[in-house]
Amino acid sequence: MSPKLVGILAYFGVLVAIGVVASRRTKDVRDYFAAGKRLSYWSVAFSARATGESSWLLLGLTGMGAAVGVQAFWVVLGEVLGVAGAWLLLARRFKRRTDRYDSITMPDYLESRFRDTGHALRLASAGALVVFVTVYVSAQIDATGKAFESFLGWNYFTGALVGFAVVLAYVVTGGFVAVVWSDVFQGALMFLGLVCLPAVGFWTAGGVGPVLDGLRGVDAALLSPWGPSGPGPKAVFEILGFLCIGLGFLGSPQIFVRFLALRDEEEIGRGATVALVWTLLADSGAVLIGMVGRHLLGSGNEEVLPLLVEHLLPAVLVGIFIAIVLAAIMSTVDSLLVVASSAVVRDWYQKVRHPEMADEALVKRSRATTFVLAGFALCVALSVAVLHPERTVFWFVVFGWAGIAATFCPTVILSLFWEGMTRRGALAAMAAGFLGVIFFKFGAPRLPGAVGEAFFDLSEIPPAFLLSGVVGVMVSLVDRRSGSARTRGGSRGTSSPR
Repeated sequence: MSPKLVGILAYFGVLVAIGVVASRRTKDVRDYFAAGKRLSYWSVAFSARATGESSWLLLGLTGMGAAVGVQAFWVVLGEVLGVAGAWLLLARRFKRRTDRYDSITMPDYLESRFRDTGHALRLASAGALVVFVTVYVSAQIDATGKAFESFLGWNYFTGALVGFAVVLAYVVTGGFVAVVWSDVFQGALMFLGLVCLPAVGFWTAGGVGPVLDGLRGVDAALLSPWGPSGPGPKAVFEILGFLCIGLGFLGSPQIFVRFLALRDEEEIGRGATVALVWTLLADSGAVLIGMVGRHLLGSGNEEVLPLLVEHLLPAVLVGIFIAIVLAAIMSTVDSLLVVASSAVVRDWYQKVRHPEMADEALVKRSRATTFVLAGFALCVALSVAVLHPERTVFWFVVFGWAGIAATFCPTVILSLFWEGMTRRGALAAMAAGFLGVIFFKFGAPRLPGAVGEAFFDLSEIPPAFLLSGVVGVMVSLVDRRSGSARTRGGSRGTSSPR
């Protein structure tokens, strides 16, 4: 057996063992979807970062560092700002409210916050999660196939199926407990790999100076913060789009369910420190890997990480690095699958269709739903691979990320800081974000001239996010004014006979 396979099998064995042990801790749906709300800051910080990054970090951002160089550090800044905002501005308020409402899912929280007895918010949330989580998970499955193809020379479809099967083995059995435990393990692997590999690369290249000189010789724009296009409107829109990638941390359900599951809000300050250090070092490491790889190998695409690993490391360590790439992918897939299955089982089947059903009766149904949703995501991934062979992991992932972010984040932010937001305002904001991502991804870039080019460079996250927030505020204000008018009218009507 090759050393590479030994490393991969050892990694898979740890994940399956985690699933088996976690299954013994999963007694009811509260455990399956929120780990019984007993998690420590260390577990939540590593789990949130591993989940928030995915294959986008290991393959997408490294490839971006190779393609555009220093400009990719705008993404790092956007991520750091997003993580800081989530932990330092939103987490404490969200934890307090979800504890008060005894929520175990994001739709639980929204329904309680807006006193939505008709379940409209719960159903809208569940539907949006199923759609965009499926896209996001399919992007991760696609990355799994690419990883096996690049590192081991396997057939793409075989690699995607193997990775998919391993994720199912521990997620279906262990639920959220298994997800968090595996994320701590996988997050540590990702951090070590992203910090150590660029150091090895710089040492091999003879230091930072030779790398910078080599990149300058290839293309001086690789060392410019403006990127290949140089200073101008195009670069400004690109940079704004990179910075706004961090908006997705400000309320996305797969991230915020970890704040909900914390055992105590006092854990938040320490968790923020861990999360910010992890993000700054790991994301910067990903960009530097791309830049070093561009200098040493001349590769300017998403193949740079596999090629650099093969070039620098012995076979045994290559196997470990394959495990690190898979860790980035699977730590996101597992979290998303649990979030999506909670939307179907908890937020639709139990709360809307069968409110009399006890939590204890839902664990088996939750496992079955997780399996079905994963199968559907697999079909999407394989279909996209056949129909769009030119796709990249970076933008495939960003679309799913943007959909979740624009649908939920503005509503969550407004719900935490503005008591004036109404139920209809929340519904309108979510609908605007959901539809806005689709329009700004597929429609706006096709507008004629400079307008279409600007939307293409900006990406779909900023305009869809802004649209969702503005619509939520406007509808809530109209809603409140009409409610005040009805109240005043009713008062005059009842007082006139007197």
